[in-house]
Amino acid sequence: MAPIGQTVPQTTPSAALSRARERARLLPDCLVEAKRIANTVISGWHGRKKKGIGENFWQFRPFVEGDSLSRIDWRRSARDDHTYIRDREWEAAHTIWLWASLSPSMMYKSSLGLVSKESRALVLMLATAEIMARSGERIGCPGVMEPVSARNAAERLATALMRADLETTLPPTGMIRGSSDVVLFGDFLEQPKDVIARLQPLSRRGLRGHVVEVSDPAEETFPYAGRVEFSDPATGQKFLSGRSEQLRDDYRHLYFARRETLRDELRRLGWNFVAHSTGRPASEALVAVHMYLSGQPGRAEHGGH
Repeated sequence: MAPIGQTVPQTTPSAALSRARERARLLPDCLVEAKRIANTVISGWHGRKKKGIGENFWQFRPFVEGDSLSRIDWRRSARDDHTYIRDREWEAAHTIWLWASLSPSMMYKSSLGLVSKESRALVLMLATAEIMARSGERIGCPGVMEPVSARNAAERLATALMRADLETTLPPTGMIRGSSDVVLFGDFLEQPKDVIARLQPLSRRGLRGHVVEVSDPAEETFPYAGRVEFSDPATGQKFLSGRSEQLRDDYRHLYFARRETLRDELRRLGWNFVAHSTGRPASEALVAVHMYLSGQPGRAEHGGH
């Protein structure tokens, strides 16, 4: 049976410079692709209207649990049997903190995926920077780039990433302050409780968060059969299966249970979750992220996977 997927060798300290050079070669192509899908997603979207703390009216929407009673528009609510909130446009520059985990497991690409998980995470990260920079927001990357408000924020971020170490699953967070959104791209294959433990302090500080889980189709479908040797890209530990197809049902049950647990725990924190496969167009995940950041969660949940 032909190999279904492969990973690059684990990066050791002696190979760190080589890995940085590989990423430097990858990033220009990622930036071009990011701009292409950003243009696709943003076409037809005018201005940067989203709800916030401005003076200009944006929209009426139904009252939901958790909304402040002081924001109810009683005149609009009196017209029918529903209670409505009056949303206003966001007028102040907001800070969007972006992070893509490039841990060893992100190097994986199967024959079923369009690109590696690393490449897709970088493209989504840069495309998000491109769209939000056009909206006038400040773009930063924890430990890599201080927030900047500039139309070329995506280019500046790509340059900074060429020299950055993003092999940890989650970023340093000490510099993240004030009214901010945090968008994390990665495969999040760790135990959900470990991921949530790292994110809870950010949630308690009132930061809005959005997690994009990037997966390869082979990780979701487990298309292996016969004698297969599996290798942990982080530890190098190997497992040899004589009849790997017998593992499929148990594997898929555990894989999707982990995802649903992570999704549920993030929702308890008030954070959003998007599952995205490299077998699908990058624009699908970007639309979901864009909707969340623009304050339109209903459309984001409809567009996410």
